[in-house]
Amino acid sequence: MSAATDRRPDGRIARFPHLRQDFAASLVVFLVALPLCVGVAVASGVPAELGLVTGIVGGIVTGMLRGSSLQVSGPAAGLTVLVFEAVREFGLPALGVIVLATGTLQLAMGALKLGRYFRAISVSVVEGMLAGIGLVLIASQLYAMAAAEAPESGLAKMAGLPGALTDAVGSTAAQASLAIGAGTVAVLVLWPRMPAKVRTVPGPLAAVGLATLAAVLLDAPVATVEVRGLLDSVQPPPLSAFGGLAGIGLLGTIVAFTLIASAESLFSAAAVDRLHDGPRTRYDQELMAQGVGNALCGVLGALPMTAVIVRSAANVQAGARTKASRVMHGVWLLLFAALLPDLLAYIPVPALAGVLVHAGAKLVPVRGLVLLWREHRGEALILVVTAVSIVTVSMFEGVLIGLALAVVKTAWEASHLRMEIVDKGAGPVQAHLSGNATFLRLPKILDSLESLPQDRPVELDLSGLHHLDHACRTALETWAERHSAAGTEPVKVTEPVRAAPPEKVTESATG
Repeated sequence: MSAATDRRPDGRIARFPHLRQDFAASLVVFLVALPLCVGVAVASGVPAELGLVTGIVGGIVTGMLRGSSLQVSGPAAGLTVLVFEAVREFGLPALGVIVLATGTLQLAMGALKLGRYFRAISVSVVEGMLAGIGLVLIASQLYAMAAAEAPESGLAKMAGLPGALTDAVGSTAAQASLAIGAGTVAVLVLWPRMPAKVRTVPGPLAAVGLATLAAVLLDAPVATVEVRGLLDSVQPPPLSAFGGLAGIGLLGTIVAFTLIASAESLFSAAAVDRLHDGPRTRYDQELMAQGVGNALCGVLGALPMTAVIVRSAANVQAGARTKASRVMHGVWLLLFAALLPDLLAYIPVPALAGVLVHAGAKLVPVRGLVLLWREHRGEALILVVTAVSIVTVSMFEGVLIGLALAVVKTAWEASHLRMEIVDKGAGPVQAHLSGNATFLRLPKILDSLESLPQDRPVELDLSGLHHLDHACRTALETWAERHSAAGTEPVKVTEPVRAAPPEKVTESATG
């Protein structure tokens, strides 16, 4: 019997047996998603309503598609920095082009069944990417909390923070803004320790709600969200914006959006699968679902979407059983945006900044890094280098540096080689090689062989090698010729043992 049907005690079939659980879960996810959608939009430098548009599309459209049953999609804090830089460099109209192209690439990759290969990306690179994003996000939102303008580069943001916070002390408006932002972070940190009945209200909603109430009651001189209206905010990209696709800069940004959004969505899917016992994620279909959502967001000129672990975990923990919960959460976002948009104008910007500072801190795996350093220092180094590169250089280049470092580390470990020299004082010198002989280990091999006595015969035993690449074979042959040319006996080489081909098995007609 399908998941959408079940049999009642009276024998009749219920079409939606889990509607009550999914309805309750959808309300929880809606309350979690609302402040995050608005906060991500404001931090990205776009109208707040565009964050709601992406949340609506992620819920109603992507939520109805196959892939992952309980994963929730919407605007993500992990893309905030990249979106802000793209809008600043190319303008808001180009954002729709970027997101539309991202969705198109995701659809193509899903159709080519490339979704599963994203799981092959080093976890350290992904965690380093998120950590770098988290650090830049924290730095930029601390400026917003202090009612100050953030510098453009990540390194400048970090360097200018002490001065910005010091300047805030001398301004009444900045002090009020900083107090509301800090209070929001404090509520988010303390909320998990509250009684269970209190925690039925999601932390982000409680923090923003309390901050809004305090700002209104105290008439605090802080900036609030600017409201333009849902229809006024939705601006499909004009045809002139597509001309930017001829530029390398815009194409590089599209590739960065695609890789980061896809990796974050599929890694989130793997994490969500560990939280429930329902159907497992079908990665290629999930990638296509994300592509459909991003393509539509691009047409509407909205923010890009990814699967979001915070909302997805809230969905599972609230008891969701089917994808109906995420679809209904999109409906609630649509109703709010259509009927109650003016409420957004009361939300203080520093409160949303506080929510994102807290979200950014969760992206930095401090405890995980300590454990990783103890057990796998190479992986910890990749994580740190990726994060630092994103902060000091840029998002795209930082991810590429992390991927390159992961490939080098893997190649180095795969070329594990052991060399043993046996010299009995008389007769030939024996050199035994075992493991994988690749060009990465070539300097070590040649140094050892060239240090052997020139006036003694050598027996080179390669039978213990699992792999001998062309560069090593050529170098060994050249060394053997030089050693033999010195007047000694020719070097005796024992070749690696080749695996026998598998025997053919002929199946009978009855099979």
